Amino acid sequence: MGIAEILKPAGSPGNAIREYDNLLAQMKATQLAHRTQYNRNARLDDLQRLRKAMLAHETQITEACERDFRKPASEVKLTEIFPVLQEIRHAKRHLRQWMKPRRAALTLSMVGTRARVRPEAKGVCLIIAPWNYPVNLSLAPLVSAIAAGNSVVIKPSELTPHTSGVIADIVREVFSPLHVAVVQGGIETSQSLLEQPFDHIFFTGSPAVGKVVMAAAARNLSSVTLELGGKSPTIVGPGANMRKAVQSIVWGKFANNGQTCIAPDHVYVHSSIAQEFEHAVITEICRVYGNDNRDLKANPDYCRIVNARHFKRLHALVKDARTKGGEIAFGGEFDSSENYISPTVLRGMNPDMDIAEKELFGPLLPLIPFDNLDDVIARINSQPKPLALYIFEKDRGLIDRVIANTSTGGIGINVTVAQFLHPNLPFGGVNNSGIGAAHGEYGFRSFSHERAILEDRFSILSWLYPPYTPRVRRLIDLVVRVLG
Repeated sequence: MGIAEILKPAGSPGNAIREYDNLLAQMKATQLAHRTQYNRNARLDDLQRLRKAMLAHETQITEACERDFRKPASEVKLTEIFPVLQEIRHAKRHLRQWMKPRRAALTLSMVGTRARVRPEAKGVCLIIAPWNYPVNLSLAPLVSAIAAGNSVVIKPSELTPHTSGVIADIVREVFSPLHVAVVQGGIETSQSLLEQPFDHIFFTGSPAVGKVVMAAAARNLSSVTLELGGKSPTIVGPGANMRKAVQSIVWGKFANNGQTCIAPDHVYVHSSIAQEFEHAVITEICRVYGNDNRDLKANPDYCRIVNARHFKRLHALVKDARTKGGEIAFGGEFDSSENYISPTVLRGMNPDMDIAEKELFGPLLPLIPFDNLDDVIARINSQPKPLALYIFEKDRGLIDRVIANTSTGGIGINVTVAQFLHPNLPFGGVNNSGIGAAHGEYGFRSFSHERAILEDRFSILSWLYPPYTPRVRRLIDLVVRVLG
């Protein structure tokens, strides 16, 4: 069977597993063969060719995202193409240092030895990418995997088929099919791939599916990086810079139609400024996207919900909230013919609503007034740990209090979402919101095995070997007392 046939979705689960057995076996054999040859220069060449291919396909990428969910070209360039290009540039600049073996500090008990830690490729890795940022979340992890010296299978989302096709074209142009392969298909394809003993799995998606991936990985003892999500809360304190807070929250929430794992999910706003804040949010939405529903629908900078299933889910959340006493302060327009949901601001939230428990992942912004910060902290801590937490406030004491008393993947202070773009920060969650980290050196290490190497030169270790004569026992006792 040729590699072209291997990459086609199979007709049945049994056939798929056999085909992926074949693919993985060939890739592992190739990976072992070029383990010593895939040096820094070879990796740099691949990264540079990936960069050139992305730039050459910029128009195809923007057109595909437009066709899949009407994502505006400027947003595609900023949130899909730029992060990958930045990741490539950062990796190229720092790869020499990342690959360099690190000396391990000497201890008294190890006098006479030499120790180092050598980062090595894990082997053949699987990247399962989501639909919300299909290019970014397929190719940015690929950059880390290639920088670390791995071979890769990418499974892009079936919900963005046009973009997945462009990703496959880019990969085909840059890499040999036994180095990096793109496998397209639906849930059954992902399930068949997860049956395989990959050396590492990098998954981006929901916590629910993350549990499935982790369980599948456990059957083969594959290591995992899980980039998940959760209800990322935002706190707007009484001393917040209102203009800055509103601009950042509106941008972070409604870019990509709210379909962002680190978007502000809901906003706790201090009661003393709640009314002013609500008015300012609505004013900012109108400034950015339009004053009425007609303008909003016609705005080329406003994305759409990816499919009918997610549209119905979000519509049901708003219906449930209104049934239980919630009010729409702005928006609330739904058009199923094009999966359109207007930017929607809600008030009157209570813990009994579905909207209070489920990750929104759409253009719905609940505003929740608060008087006591301890109540907000308690509410955040009663939920699974989120991927992000945002605080808008000038009072450093309040900021430090929130940081010290909560646990989240990351924190933005007086900014939303931008932490994703910082190449020297680890991007990842904690527990329910993820395991492991991506970006820059953190991504390189996620795809690397840190191999411990100890070399004996003139140590006393052999003096402690059996048989345990009186002399050896005295030496062992001395070692335990003095060095222990």
